[in-house]
Amino acid sequence: MDKVIYLSNLFDYYGKLLSEKKQNYFKDYYFKNLSLSEISENEKVSRNAIYKQIKEAEKQLIHYEKVLKQYQNSLKIRKIIQNLDSKTKGEIEKYI
Repeated sequence: MDKVIYLSNLFDYYGKLLSEKKQNYFKDYYFKNLSLSEISENEKVSRNAIYKQIKEAEKQLIHYEKVLKQYQNSLKIRKIIQNLDSKTKGEIEKYI
């Protein structure tokens, strides 16, 4: 799976566990597609500081997934749901 998509999905599950600063840098870099230079200029901090914060956020998200497995479990559940009849599938999807 593409790293950007994977990290974006992990952010959906665990993003609130990151510091506000890491959340903002992550969103700017991955969702708004800003360069490290653009983020550093906007935030008035060095490019290297932004890089380190984003890399640390990535490591934290991956660690949370290794421990909690929320994203992995959701993929398994969706796969199981696909094999159900349409009525049951529709009922379950209301809650996902």
